[in-house]
Amino acid sequence: MKAWPVLGIVVMQAILLLAHWFVYHTFLVFQGNLGPAGTQTLRVVLFLLAFSFTVAALVSFSFFNPLVTLIYKIAAIWLGFLNFFFLAACACWVVWFVLLVLGLHPDPAQTRPLIADVLFCMAFLTGIYGLVNALWIRVRRITVHLANLPESWRGRTALMVSDIHLGHVNGIRFVRRIVALAARLAPDIVFIPGDIFDGTKADAVRLATAFKELSPPFGIYFSTGNHEEYGDEAGFLRALRGAGVRVLVNEMVKVEGLQIVGVPYRDSTYPMRLRATLEAVRLDPGQASILLNHVPNRLPIVEQAGIGLQLSGHTHGGQIFPSTWFTRRIFGKFTNGLHWFGGLQVYTSTGAGTWGPPMRVGTHPEVVLLRFE
Repeated sequence: MKAWPVLGIVVMQAILLLAHWFVYHTFLVFQGNLGPAGTQTLRVVLFLLAFSFTVAALVSFSFFNPLVTLIYKIAAIWLGFLNFFFLAACACWVVWFVLLVLGLHPDPAQTRPLIADVLFCMAFLTGIYGLVNALWIRVRRITVHLANLPESWRGRTALMVSDIHLGHVNGIRFVRRIVALAARLAPDIVFIPGDIFDGTKADAVRLATAFKELSPPFGIYFSTGNHEEYGDEAGFLRALRGAGVRVLVNEMVKVEGLQIVGVPYRDSTYPMRLRATLEAVRLDPGQASILLNHVPNRLPIVEQAGIGLQLSGHTHGGQIFPSTWFTRRIFGKFTNGLHWFGGLQVYTSTGAGTWGPPMRVGTHPEVVLLRFE
């Protein structure tokens, strides 16, 4: 393993340890003495949980079996609850100091447990909501006006599905739900701009086979996201091709006059490589074009190439608060939804699945039905 992934793992684990210690310390301060046995039990449980996601994630890249899947799911769910318990712990101290600043002189023995009870219960309920919300996939309907669109495409629909993240959390039942939903919407064509797979070890053939049940008249088109490239990329793509999905690797296909371009994640991250790719596919500026590009970035290059519509995912809209705020700082208005960048339209989907915690708070999972006009 290269040095930078090891450094990243060490840094993330250190952050997780500090977060767990802060929750542990705050809970003890505000709830009072739990007794020697209670305090020791809490300390041991939180210490083990502090390493759970890191260990589960590392193991998940090498093994795929029911035990690993169970451990990974538990660790991922706990990571989501930790996020809200950490926010609750921060809020406990904020509320306490506000009471002191206001000169209310609260009795610590009575007031602190009440503050902790309310805030940690709110954190727990928020986590439960997040778990339920992540399972409720919405259908978002958008009308897109594309310049030079062939008359035959007017009124037709395209289904965009991004960030399914099939692996240890989202498995065969999840992808079958997606496919069944897509079949009910009866799109003319399907676009998937990356992250069908989570990148961890998986039965890719079995998972991809579900797409055989989906047969839009003009096919299913896919370009890789970062998570396919984290794992067995060749195996993932082989499974998708075997299921009838057209994988676009720095290439363009024409479907009844509509130009469809797909660029893999690794090539889209380098400006010079992306520019060279879009020049090499030789787009016809007199015909409508759609680019499958996993991340909503490098937009000046895409616009200069004459692309009419870019379809992206990756951001998840931030997935859970407060990541929603940080994601918005990075991608701005292109975090989600349909927006213009000069003469280029960009639609960024919040995605259908989840990464890490199977929760959605502040965002919702979606598939997008595009109607061409």
